[in-house]
Amino acid sequence: MKQTHRAVREGLAERVFLAGDAEEHIRRPVLELCAETGTPLEAVGSMKELGQACGIEVGASVAALLKE
Repeated sequence: MKQTHRAVREGLAERVFLAGDAEEHIRRPVLELCAETGTPLEAVGSMKELGQACGIEVGASVAALLKE
């Protein structure tokens, strides 16, 4: 989560993915930051799905696709 926040703040994130089952104290700041910076945000079904999409064996609440 910290790396995603930093990437969005620094303008390095092309798109942010947020798990639908992430806890509210994680979801709210991500939603606000993306709205504030104009970073596109895409909902993902679950933390498990997002973790798998990221190639990790644990769930992930938030992830960012970085600009090239």
